[in-house]
Amino acid sequence: MITIQAQIKGMHCAACSGRIERVVGGMDGVETAAVNLAAETLALTYDPDMVTTESVAQRIKGLGFEAEFPSATISGSGLEKLNLDLGGMHCAACSSRIERVTGKMDGVTEAAVNLAANTGSFTFDPAQVSRRAIRQAITDAGFSSEVLSETDNLFEKKRKEAEDRLAAQKRAMIPAFLFALPLLILSMGHMWGMPLPVWLDPMHAPLSFALVQLALTLPVVWSGRNFYLQGIPALLRGGPNMDSLVAMGTGAAFLYSLWNTIILGMSDFQTATGLAMDLYFESAAVLIAMISLGKYFEAASKIKTSDAIRALMKLAPDTATLIRDGEQIVISIDEVEPGDTLLIKPGERLPVDGVVADGRSSVDESMLTGEPMPVDKETGDPVAGGTLNTFGALTITAERVGKDTMLARIIRLVQEAQGSKAPIANLADKISYYFVPTVMMIAVLSGLAWYFIGHAGFPFSLRIFVAVLVIACPCAMGLATPVSIMVGTGRGAQLGVLIKSGRALQEAGSLTTVVFDKTGTLTHGRPELTDITMVTGSMDQTEAASLAASAESQSEHPLAQAVVRYAREHDLNAPQPDSFVAIPGKGIKATIGDQNVLIGNREFMVDNEIDLKGDSLAVEAVTRYANQGATAVYFACENRLNAIFAIADEMRKETPEVIGKLKAMGLTPIMLTGDNEVTARVVAGLAGIDTVIAGVMPDRKAAEIDKLQSEGNKVAMVGDGINDAPALAKADIGVAMGSGIDVAVESGDVVLMKSNLNALLTAFNLSRATMTNIKQNLFWAFAFNSIGIPVAAGVLHIFGGPTLNPMIAGTAMAMSSVTVVSNALRLRFFNG
Repeated sequence: MITIQAQIKGMHCAACSGRIERVVGGMDGVETAAVNLAAETLALTYDPDMVTTESVAQRIKGLGFEAEFPSATISGSGLEKLNLDLGGMHCAACSSRIERVTGKMDGVTEAAVNLAANTGSFTFDPAQVSRRAIRQAITDAGFSSEVLSETDNLFEKKRKEAEDRLAAQKRAMIPAFLFALPLLILSMGHMWGMPLPVWLDPMHAPLSFALVQLALTLPVVWSGRNFYLQGIPALLRGGPNMDSLVAMGTGAAFLYSLWNTIILGMSDFQTATGLAMDLYFESAAVLIAMISLGKYFEAASKIKTSDAIRALMKLAPDTATLIRDGEQIVISIDEVEPGDTLLIKPGERLPVDGVVADGRSSVDESMLTGEPMPVDKETGDPVAGGTLNTFGALTITAERVGKDTMLARIIRLVQEAQGSKAPIANLADKISYYFVPTVMMIAVLSGLAWYFIGHAGFPFSLRIFVAVLVIACPCAMGLATPVSIMVGTGRGAQLGVLIKSGRALQEAGSLTTVVFDKTGTLTHGRPELTDITMVTGSMDQTEAASLAASAESQSEHPLAQAVVRYAREHDLNAPQPDSFVAIPGKGIKATIGDQNVLIGNREFMVDNEIDLKGDSLAVEAVTRYANQGATAVYFACENRLNAIFAIADEMRKETPEVIGKLKAMGLTPIMLTGDNEVTARVVAGLAGIDTVIAGVMPDRKAAEIDKLQSEGNKVAMVGDGINDAPALAKADIGVAMGSGIDVAVESGDVVLMKSNLNALLTAFNLSRATMTNIKQNLFWAFAFNSIGIPVAAGVLHIFGGPTLNPMIAGTAMAMSSVTVVSNALRLRFFNG
């Protein structure tokens, strides 16, 4: 099975997306088809042996929509495709020359140049030829080229199309209101006591009154012609949508009024005067104008839902400074290749992921991780594209470029999340599919009931029919969930929390249990020397730490490295030992100058006949360290115990507070670790965790998660995403916690870019805020339709209440979608 995401054009409401889902989902070879109305995307999982993307696109086209699938990938072949914007071509000879020159290069398997579009597509083997070499060959042939970034261009193209549609809607809306407002005054003004000239007064010149209204209505109908051009064909295909409701409602009012105008022109004066009072041109015109206004506001708000993605895309600079043969050459970021040496000046953003080759600086990674403080970088440290170099110049070696950079992967994950669906949307989708036909049936039955049973007359029945059609709003139901997911996941990315699907967003809001891996999650994941107890009457602490660091400098053991780091951080002199012997599982012997040093565990000291009970401070320290969950390391010099070092994987300072807040949220924290029971209990006690599952190896953690789930718990597993990947996959929600730019973003359902447990609270709170937002949207969407449709059908009028004017009904419908989208946009201001 292959999963692919396509862009869908031409959708206007939930009826459209629901119809595409149902039809495409029913095709042979299609496993799932999920359409996101807000993102205008189709997530398709299919068997390429049974169905092709071309056949799916053709089926969608038959429904009246357009599907754009990404260009075919060259999977499994190791080949890459380079798309270029070419300059300097004037005729077919030019395009042919480029094809011949590049086609003869080793590693280029295909070269296709489009003269009309001034573009070229080149398929090549990166092991034999580079992108830069292809472009250089084109330059040498006398032409220019610029790399076309497919991902960025697709996003910008989609946004440009949305902005163009918005501008077109605005242009159409202006004449609609310019003609609709005077029409409203003309048709209703005399009822409000506004005087009309004799030649327009319906009591004196009914034909002029009707013809002027018709003349004012026609431009409005023309400005809203898309309602008819899209709604009527959809109705004829058996898949009516919101446009169909508007087309039928306004069309009925317009045609009825037009017919009355024709009859009026052929009638006597008394009959004509009566018919002049039975025109509904203003209903059709004002409806079109108000619904157009609502659609404009909705479109303007929907554009803002992609602001987070756009902000991420703008983090990467357009160019990079390449150092080649001692020269600095400014090149396009798309031209950077792994292994290139790049110069990053102070104040510049890093173009790609890499490693610092030279220089020292601080890099602001907040735009990717949410960490507010710049991170010091020196030779050998990793850096990520999109981050900001603050004060020092850096020379880096490029490692991951293009679509493989951390920033590109984050953008891709967020886009996939924004295009996904949450289970809570299923009910709305099912209702939306049947909603429009049901509303049409209610409108027809209501109109007929008032005419035949209520004896209300045709004008009144027509008004009921139109009001029911135009108040119904499938858009609000269709947008209720996806716009909140789009804004919520985008905001999460800005805060350093990647929520990778709508399902994860929903599940994270309904958890009961949070399981933590200990090492690297509750703790920093690195042993540190946390305390030193000196034996009475021995050397001072500085000398002991210095000698210990000298001896341990030859060892790769994690505990040894903790001592070495301590000495380095405290600027202690630690010379190389003259001799060094490691005894596996026990400790080390070393000679430093004329001093013989022993460092190791209790057994090692006993083996070397070191007195361990001669000092009460030492005895008490060993007990105290054990109670703190630290490892006691003994240090002896010249056959005498001098110090006890406490080495521990320190708990994150925020851990107890985060655990307390999780409990306050009604969640049960559990620690799952491979440590022994005693150490695990000590750490759990310090963290505030009551339930501990200890002695569990990584390959058994998934079974423990399964056990918790079988007891009815909704479980989140929080780990590093590497050693506990099976457990993350088994949990209802897997949360991978990394250390800044080193995090494996493909791990888990939720990825915390910050090396801080508070990000977990941000993820859970964002999930709950988004789910609350979705429920608010769904409530208003369903409540609006549930209340509005009966009122429009005249239910209140049965009991002596008012009826709903079609113009007010249409305005309310238009504003319902705006309300839903505007409510979702509030999530942009979520701060955790």
